Amino acid sequence: MPFGTKPDPAQGAPIDFNRVYDAAIRPGVVAAGMEPIRADEEELGGIIHKAMFERLLLCEFAVADLTTSNANVLYELGIRHAARPRSTLTLFAAHKPLPFDVNLLRTVRYDLGGDNTLSDEEAYALRDTIAEQLTALRARARTDPGVDSPLFQMIDGWRPRLPSPAASQLFLAQARSTEELNRRLRDVRAAAMDGAGREHAAQELAQLRADAGAAEGVDVSVRVGLMLAYRALEDWAGMIQAHGELPEELASQPAVLQQLAFAHNRRADATGSLADRGRALDILRELEVTRGPTAETSGLIGRIYKSQWRRAVDEGKSTLAQGLLEQAIEAYVRGFETDWRDVYPGVNAATLLDVEGSPESTARKDRMLPVVQFAADQRIRSPRPGYWDWATQLELAVLAREQEKARAYLSKALAAVEESWEPESTASNLRMVAGARAARGESTGWVQSLVDELDPGG
Repeated sequence: MPFGTKPDPAQGAPIDFNRVYDAAIRPGVVAAGMEPIRADEEELGGIIHKAMFERLLLCEFAVADLTTSNANVLYELGIRHAARPRSTLTLFAAHKPLPFDVNLLRTVRYDLGGDNTLSDEEAYALRDTIAEQLTALRARARTDPGVDSPLFQMIDGWRPRLPSPAASQLFLAQARSTEELNRRLRDVRAAAMDGAGREHAAQELAQLRADAGAAEGVDVSVRVGLMLAYRALEDWAGMIQAHGELPEELASQPAVLQQLAFAHNRRADATGSLADRGRALDILRELEVTRGPTAETSGLIGRIYKSQWRRAVDEGKSTLAQGLLEQAIEAYVRGFETDWRDVYPGVNAATLLDVEGSPESTARKDRMLPVVQFAADQRIRSPRPGYWDWATQLELAVLAREQEKARAYLSKALAAVEESWEPESTASNLRMVAGARAARGESTGWVQSLVDELDPGG
């Protein structure tokens, strides 16, 4: 199933699939007397890897949520149908478009509310249905030779050889070990928010890294989780070192390379290293060439040019600064145009256009803002908006000079902070806006007050 919050293909509010899993699927699997092992636990997503194949081939039963027609989910369902008949339960939210007819599959429909939330009542009903259907699947697998896999139905004699029971037992032991390592990683990331606990969190992360290095069959979710835990601690060198310990096939994945570039650029912000800045830009340019522009890749390129622009301004190199500012704007716009739903490059493009301040840039910003605002509004329709959803609304309110809205969104953003560098990043953007407007003779004390609350030590 999809991980986290995903856009609704029917253009409704985003859907929180973690809520669907935690409130209905997981307890339904447990109620059926089975052990839930989620096949998509790595946070970066979009990575096809060995552990995923192991889960699909070795788990006796599977549940697949087809609601958003997620490409990974459909790919995984195809693998499952090619390997194990009579053992897969499919789900989908009613009234959402699907790419194929599911009537021939064993499929459960469930209902989401008008804002795409799963109510407690519907969660209980879905949990009970899943438990009932899985129990029936297990009983039928023992007594009924019929199959629910189209491949097995169409090709006589199709009987792929599955791994041995011993391999299944080893897989289960490794899955339990992975779950424990991921729990410890979550604890480290939570502790990173507590200034007093950061030193202990760093020590625990070092031990975790050693434990993961010594363990057999460490899952992708753990390896990626180590990088993200170092990010939570703002240990950019640790992030880079953790990437260096990844297997080549994982280290070269676009989502992982984006995080590596992020770490190099953040370390450059802290140290002024031109080598780190250049390395980050090289990684992302190569990704744009080989994989095409994406909101994340092009947005990160914009972030690097923005950092270079600010340094040029500080050094009094006005001509260079203007060129770097224009490159940053174009990179952010390029990222936003690849996916209008991703507000990160959009709000940054609008912010830099406001900072540039020429009549042409102001007109361009005014054309962009309604589109960015619409995309941002869809994000906060999610059942559980995150820090960046509220921070984007805060930045948009500042750009629109709406002081009361900005302060209301500030409160919501601060309450949703997950990693300490997040509000510092927002404060940095608002400082740029305040500085540029002050230079044009505008009163910006109210913007500075927002900055002071976001980054008291800045």
